Amino acid sequence: MGASESVPQKSIHEFTVKNSKGQDVDLSMYKGKVLLVVNVASKCGFTDSNYTQLTELYNKYKDKGLEILAFPCNQFLKQEPGTSQEAEEFACTRYKAEYPIFKKVRCNGPNTEPVFKFLKAKKSGFLGSRIKWNFTKFLVDKDGNVLSRYSPTTTPLAIEGDIKKALGVDT
Repeated sequence: MGASESVPQKSIHEFTVKNSKGQDVDLSMYKGKVLLVVNVASKCGFTDSNYTQLTELYNKYKDKGLEILAFPCNQFLKQEPGTSQEAEEFACTRYKAEYPIFKKVRCNGPNTEPVFKFLKAKKSGFLGSRIKWNFTKFLVDKDGNVLSRYSPTTTPLAIEGDIKKALGVDT
């Protein structure tokens, strides 16, 4: 358990994922942007603080090149029970999320979403490569390389310095 899989892709920009309506989204459209990729859930103890702070960071840095990619996941105590569109509606209505909310994914196990296999292979965490819980975060640079992985207990605002550094924004 926890052994990291090798993946052929060199950049997150090589992946295509599905949006909440099931349409393909080519992640190469984010070339030149700093990405914060997060597995989200609407019924988790971390939901309020994470969504609130993700929206705050997005509003502060979206014009400087930050994009947040949120992937709903129901693998952790079934805390994202609705459809992908319900997860998107929840984030956009309750937390004013303007960043993309994608189709529900699996972060661990045999049906892991390929983009999460890539992220985990590039930066393992406390449990090896497995995602431990909702709101695990990956910071990706403008070239699609994974810079850092943050635990669910690390709040989005706690990584603001790393985001600013990746964006090349004065601290």
